[in-house]
Amino acid sequence: MADDELELRELDGDPSTGAPLVDDSADEPELPRSARDLEAVYDIPVQVSAVLGKATMQVSQLLKLGRGAVVELDRKVGEAIDIYVNNRLVARGEVVVVEDRLGVTMTEIIKSDRS
Repeated sequence: MADDELELRELDGDPSTGAPLVDDSADEPELPRSARDLEAVYDIPVQVSAVLGKATMQVSQLLKLGRGAVVELDRKVGEAIDIYVNNRLVARGEVVVVEDRLGVTMTEIIKSDRS
């Protein structure tokens, strides 16, 4: 048995008893430090928007629109939609039907560099 395998087993639990080294007897599971730091913001509401596409038109064209008018968007059928949280692009996804409502499945998380 290699030394590195033995060290990994020791991290999993107490080698003499097999009991886990982490005390999980508390009522609530212990969260990693980064998750505990976020608990303060869990209840803050955010606005989530799913943008199917965009169109540009003149005000005169907009005023001519009526019931049943079709506005052509800049996306093709099956193309990913943009998902914004508080007006910041965070993901791309696709439209799904959940019972009798529309929903969005995230297919790609967008990582942005904060400057």
